[in-house]
Amino acid sequence: MKDEAKQRIRESFDAQSMMATLGAQLTGIATGEVIITAPVLPGSRQQQGYGHAGLTFSIGDSAAGYAALTTIPENMEVLTAEMKINLLAPAGGDFLRATGRVIKPGRRLVVVAADVHAVTGDEDVLIAVLQGTMVPVPR
Repeated sequence: MKDEAKQRIRESFDAQSMMATLGAQLTGIATGEVIITAPVLPGSRQQQGYGHAGLTFSIGDSAAGYAALTTIPENMEVLTAEMKINLLAPAGGDFLRATGRVIKPGRRLVVVAADVHAVTGDEDVLIAVLQGTMVPVPR
């Protein structure tokens, strides 16, 4: 993947105020795959102290969307058309890691998925899987 394409994704990610609010960071970019991590901050917890499902969904959706962006022309962006999530376990950990990937690239639709793990030290627990569709749109 070209450095210019990676830079375009970094600049787009940096422009997302939601990701900044959540403390999320872009930690990996490759063709068809993007990794986003986010700490489980006091402001993103639910009533039992776990990371809120909104945090899990937000970083999973963004990781999948940026994975889609790695496969489309430079003059395009993507919007989420639909996204399904299965929450598998509570988001108990120091941080969450979402790995988004492209299942099927396309000009009109890009089918994507993401796995979200809760990480504490050496412990790494799969807490959610997402699958959805991204729609390429002009920049």
